[in-house]
Formats: sequence, structure tokens, C-alpha cells
Amino acid sequence: MELTIETFRQEIDVAMLSYDRHVVCVFKTPDDCLEAIERLMLKAIKAYENRANGMRHGIALDKEITIMLSQGESAAPLCGIYFNLHSPYRREDGGRNITQTGAKAEANPPN
Repeated sequence: MELTIETFRQEIDVAMLSYDRHVVCVFKTPDDCLEAIERLMLKAIKAYENRANGMRHGIALDKEITIMLSQGESAAPLCGIYFNLHSPYRREDGGRNITQTGAKAEANPPN
């Protein structure tokens, strides 16, 4: 079976409906999002078709979208399109209200 973007058009359409309804903050316009999904779908198809023996997945991602094609029981692979969780409020230093301490927590503290 030849895999193309159109093979997964239903999954792409469902992802775009979800994007329009639920995604609050992604640094892509709806048109940019669709373009990114289609670009990533081509990468996922290539990864899936060129996977090593014993591997079951083809994955492509960027900072905001992950596409996974997984080998299943049918000829066409299963397709998952995920919007990665990200907060624009996350800071590397933990935020301005959090102070760093030198103390480390023990994995298994004594009772």
C-alpha cells in the first residue's frame, strides 16, 4: 500500500477541528498548523517506510506537533496526531516566585 498525505486526510481533518476548538496557544496560525501537519506527515511516512526490522513506528515532530504512525493489524498504519503541551509561562529558572535552595531531596528518605 502506498502511503501519502491523503491516506491520513481524515486524521488530519480531525486534528484541525481539535486545533480550531481547543488549542489555546500554539505559535502557528491555522494555515501554518495545517502546513506543519502535512510536512510532518511526509516525514512520518518516510520514517515509517524506512524503519528498521522489528520497529513498529514512524515518528515526526516539531516543538508543537507530534505525528506517530504505528504498525497495526490492517495494511494502513494507525495514525496519531498530538499537540504537545507547552506553557509560555515556563521559565528555565523556575519563575520569579520560586527560590532555589541548595538542599536536595533524597530518593528514599529514612523513616
